Amino acid sequence: MIKDLQHGMTIKPTRDEQSRQAFVGSLRAHILGPMAEGMKQHYEERLVPAFRRRTGRDPVDGEEVHDLMQAEDCFRLYSSVRYNAQEMVHNSVIPTVERQLDELNERGRQIRKDGKSPIALNPDFETPKNVASIDVHLTPGSYHTEFAEDDVAQGAIYDNSINVFAFNQMGRNVDDIGTTMSNYIRLKFPEFKPERILDCGCTVGHNTVPWKLTYPQADVHGIDVSAPVLRYAAARSRGFGADVNFHQMSATSLDFPDNHFDVVFSSMFLHELPLKDIRAYLAEAHRVLKPGGLLITMELPPNSNLEAYDQFYLDWDSYYNNEPYYKPYRDQSNKELCRQAGFDANEYFEFQTPRYTYMDEADYIREINTEARFTDRSGTLTEGLRWFAFGNWKK
Repeated sequence: MIKDLQHGMTIKPTRDEQSRQAFVGSLRAHILGPMAEGMKQHYEERLVPAFRRRTGRDPVDGEEVHDLMQAEDCFRLYSSVRYNAQEMVHNSVIPTVERQLDELNERGRQIRKDGKSPIALNPDFETPKNVASIDVHLTPGSYHTEFAEDDVAQGAIYDNSINVFAFNQMGRNVDDIGTTMSNYIRLKFPEFKPERILDCGCTVGHNTVPWKLTYPQADVHGIDVSAPVLRYAAARSRGFGADVNFHQMSATSLDFPDNHFDVVFSSMFLHELPLKDIRAYLAEAHRVLKPGGLLITMELPPNSNLEAYDQFYLDWDSYYNNEPYYKPYRDQSNKELCRQAGFDANEYFEFQTPRYTYMDEADYIREINTEARFTDRSGTLTEGLRWFAFGNWKK
């Protein structure tokens, strides 16, 4: 059963809608669990031995694995079912949002009136092509489409779709990534007390709010290019009593002064950008960070850290899920990207961490003080998953 979100912009599905969403979540769990495991077993037991006999070696990277798998019935079935399940995620949520959209828009207006989570929208803002030209991860209308005055539809669709998509694997309010990252920094660097925090590509603020809850004294800001998700985020944050400032702007051209923030954070954001925009964003992050400030980025692990099959498995989205920048980003070196942006390579670090909201803090501390190696659980929505992130201090 998919657990209902609990915040100020919560919507209530009917029994039929709830059943449909639960089915889609269960289907996704089956695809990423038993179906994926069966496909990997087929690869290891049949394709690898045949490849060795033919070439005298194992496949060296994800592209070679992809070439091998494309003709296999198990992969074609897996991809077809997974693609359709992705569309089903959105289709299971959109009727719930549409039925309550007028109420949601009005509720958002009323919550935002208190001014405690201010939102700065730009009516002349031009949505970047990487968002406007494709329905990112097959979301109808992508992030930015508006249907009414003060519209929050795309925010509500995104929030509730992620809840179904992740089938309860990303926290009670799909906020485990932000909660995990902020608490990792709190526990690993206890002397670090950030006063200003920026979340770039914040969408509905589900990973922005946890930074405010972890560092309540901090001035927290979230930016995104989409007005609907920002309206939703500003109202949503009030449900947690979190005062967060939201701004419509591009991360490649931040409207903040130099040396302004102690933390610049992003989650699952870089793989949504063309490589030139990734470089521009990291340079901007370096500019707005104070000396001694921290860039912290949660993403999927880079291909260089993974076995060939695991590269292929994570690259699926780039080929089949309207994520064209996903693989090109993951083929890069994060350390080198940071160095090119002006960061000192000696201040770079990366880590994997279990999910903070799924365990006691004492157990979590033991886990993060134990070196973790990359496995097929790194960044995948399966039992035992671990989030990957990298950071760079600004000297």
